[in-house]
Amino acid sequence: MVHQYQLNGYNIVLDTCSGSVHVVDDVAYDVIALFPGHSPEQIVAALLEKYAARPDVNEAELLACIEDVEALIQAGKLYTPDTFAEMAGTFKERSGDVVKALCLHVAHTCNLNCSYCFASQGKYHGDRALMPFEVGKQALDFLMEHSGSRTNLEVDFFGGEPLMNWDVVKQLVEYARSVEKERGKNFRFTLTTNGMLIDEDVIDFANREMSNVVLSLDGRKEIHDRLRVDYAGRGSYEQIVPKFRKLVEARGGKDYYMRGTFTHANPDFTEDVFHMADLGFTELSMEPVVCGPDDPAALTPSDLDVVKEQYEILAKEMLRRKKEGRPITFYHYMLDLREGPCIYKRISGCGSGTEYMAVTPWGDLYPCHQFVGEEQYKLGDVWNGVSNTALREEFRSCNAYARPECADCWAKLYCSGGCAANAYHASGSIRGIYEPGCELFRKRIECAIMMQAAELCGEEEN
Repeated sequence: MVHQYQLNGYNIVLDTCSGSVHVVDDVAYDVIALFPGHSPEQIVAALLEKYAARPDVNEAELLACIEDVEALIQAGKLYTPDTFAEMAGTFKERSGDVVKALCLHVAHTCNLNCSYCFASQGKYHGDRALMPFEVGKQALDFLMEHSGSRTNLEVDFFGGEPLMNWDVVKQLVEYARSVEKERGKNFRFTLTTNGMLIDEDVIDFANREMSNVVLSLDGRKEIHDRLRVDYAGRGSYEQIVPKFRKLVEARGGKDYYMRGTFTHANPDFTEDVFHMADLGFTELSMEPVVCGPDDPAALTPSDLDVVKEQYEILAKEMLRRKKEGRPITFYHYMLDLREGPCIYKRISGCGSGTEYMAVTPWGDLYPCHQFVGEEQYKLGDVWNGVSNTALREEFRSCNAYARPECADCWAKLYCSGGCAANAYHASGSIRGIYEPGCELFRKRIECAIMMQAAELCGEEEN
């Protein structure tokens, strides 16, 4: 499968199954587009007519270009057949029941009252609760016991707002550190926080023990304070930005992400990305809101067109800033075309429900944080392990080839079939799709590939 597009002055041809990316001139771009189903004679005739005003485009040049395309096909770099479908159902089976990551919901409560919160202000449609140390300890033991021969284990402290249970977070980290060597494990911890309770102790401990910190900021003050408010309706921007700056500075400006959400109120989200960059934050992420279509925050069809244009604006501005020596990182544009994810990861996806699970304050296991509170998606608990094995097998079989809608999508080996939670909430099935999300994902990948093409072409010119 081949995908062709034009962006920022580049003609880009992506061969889906080989992963090859070609940056070509106008003539080669047209030759490749005509190649399936047309003979060399037909291609030459069509393009001689199209380029009649260009004396440099002649039969000999076109035939040479056709030979180059044929050579790329023979080399497995263009129009490569899809040989992965038969493997898709077996990849996750090979890993058995190994678990490598947990999302610990240490707090099902929050000190903010964000109306767009998918977690129902941290309650996950249930009761407010804080995870006791004993439950978290059992969760860490469960992870170590079910991680097989894996050494590196991931744990995200999540909520609600995890800093509302900060003492337990510290106790759990200390427990993990006390046993990881004897158990042959290495824990990597992440903290996701709205920042309201950050203080010197949080900064010191997080910067010592957390491999990554995710900080929630929606951008411009008027945008952030529109929805990220406390229970008295007061915005949180002025309280958290100085704390975020202090924490990031203490981390040396690395191993963190500013994570924002854009809604119907700001489809021009690049203004918020650039605002955060101008505040001194360089590691950035902005996610489209996840909510019902009737929610006032929901993106509309017309918003999607604006957002796609904004992704292009962002990519071009990032190239410009990097050239000026002011680079920023945007999470969704982090794409390694040379040594990126292996084919196992590309086909199998995120591992929710199999390699990765969420743990509630009561110790219940769910496929991921976005399924918590959906009782039919409860997998088991940290004491008895996975008891709903049928559900685990359903997630195990969910991959880029399990969704009929993905069959003809050029981006399927980049998204690995997409988010199961978004699919479920949009279609009622983890094997469905969330089409607006697919549309935006494809645009992001086009932009990310263009940026790499621009940088490589710039290196060759220099």
